[in-house]
Amino acid sequence: MSQFTAIRRDLHQIPELGFQEFKTQAYLLGYLQSLPQERMEIKTWRTGILVKINGRNPSKTIGWRTDIDGLPIAEQTGLPFASTHEGRMHACGHDLHMSIALGVVTHFASNPADDHFLFIFQPAEEGPGGAEPMMASPEFREWMPDEIYALHIAPEHPAGTIATKPGLLFANTSELFIDIRGKGGHAAYPHETKDMVVAASYFITQLQSIVSRNVDPLDSAVVTVGKMTAGTVQNVIADHARLEGTIRTLSPEAMEKAKVRVQALLKGIETAFDCETEIDCGSGYYQVFNDPEVTGRFVQFATQQPDIQFVQSREAMTGEDFGFMLKEIPGLMFWLGVGSDYGLHHAKLTPDEKAIETAISFINRYFTHLGSR
Repeated sequence: MSQFTAIRRDLHQIPELGFQEFKTQAYLLGYLQSLPQERMEIKTWRTGILVKINGRNPSKTIGWRTDIDGLPIAEQTGLPFASTHEGRMHACGHDLHMSIALGVVTHFASNPADDHFLFIFQPAEEGPGGAEPMMASPEFREWMPDEIYALHIAPEHPAGTIATKPGLLFANTSELFIDIRGKGGHAAYPHETKDMVVAASYFITQLQSIVSRNVDPLDSAVVTVGKMTAGTVQNVIADHARLEGTIRTLSPEAMEKAKVRVQALLKGIETAFDCETEIDCGSGYYQVFNDPEVTGRFVQFATQQPDIQFVQSREAMTGEDFGFMLKEIPGLMFWLGVGSDYGLHHAKLTPDEKAIETAISFINRYFTHLGSR
C-alpha cells in the first residue's frame, strides 16, 4: 500500500461536517509540518489550511484547492477502515481529494518550481459553503493565486480517466427550505382546520410547472423536493408542513427566475389555503465555469500522457462551491475516474484507490510544466 493510500484510509475514518473538521485539520497540519519547511508557509483559516510553497524565480502563483469535509451519511461499506464517526462518512471522495493534495504538496516541498504554489484545504464544501468566506479572508487575499485548479472523483469513470470541458461544467445550485403553517385539528372535522398536508401537496405539484413552463426549453433546470415532514398521527390534521429541496440550473438567469417563481407560487398557496408560508434558500453555489484558455492548455497536456485516458465531459447538475473561486480566478475543475459501483453520496461508495497515485503523478507533472520556465 502506498503512503498516500494509507493517508486516505486514515482520513476516511474521521469524517467531519462543515466547519467542524477539527480532527481533520489536526491530521493535515501534523503531516504538513513533517515536510521540509525551507520554502513552505502555512496559515490556518477556521478549520481550513493554506499552504504556500515559494518558487525559485516566481512570476505567478498557481493554486490547487481540495475540500476536506464529510457528509451526514451512515457508512455501509463494511471496510476495515470505515468511518469511526457514527452517522458521518466521506461519501463524496474528499478523503481521496486530501490525500492527492498532500501527495502534490510533498513533491513540491522538496522539488520547488520557478513559480509559487498555493494549496488550499477548504472546509465546508458540502455545506454551508466554505469557498466564498475563505476567499474573503485576509489570509486568502494575501496569497491570491493567479490561476487555480481542482478535481472531483467520478465513480462512473475507471481509474486513470480524466474528464473535463471548457465552459460550464457544474450547475448553479440553491438549497430550498419551506415552512407552510395553517390550523390543525381532528380528522373528523376538516372544515374547522387548514390542512397543511393538502396545501404542501398542491405546492409540490405546482413546482413542476417551473421547469416545464417558466424555464427556456433550451436551458436546463431541476427543482426537487427531497424531503417533506408534516403531521404527528393519522387522525390529526397537520397544522405545519416543512419541505426541503434543491434548485439547479445551467445559468444564473434561470436560477433567479426559478426562485422568483417559487416565491410567487407560495403566495398563491397562502391565498388558496388561507395559510402562512416562509422560505429560506439556504446555501447557494455559483456554477463551475472552466476558463476556455486554461482548459485548452490542460486538455492538450492530458491527452499527451500515456497513463491518462482523457474523456470530453458533459455538463452536470451537480453543485460545487469551487465555482466561487473560478468566478474570480481563471482555472478549471476536472473529474478523476475512480471506478465504483456506487455513486457520489452513496453509503457504499468504494473508490478504486489506484486513482490516488495516478492523480498525484499527473498533477505533479502538469504543475512542473506550468510552474517552470
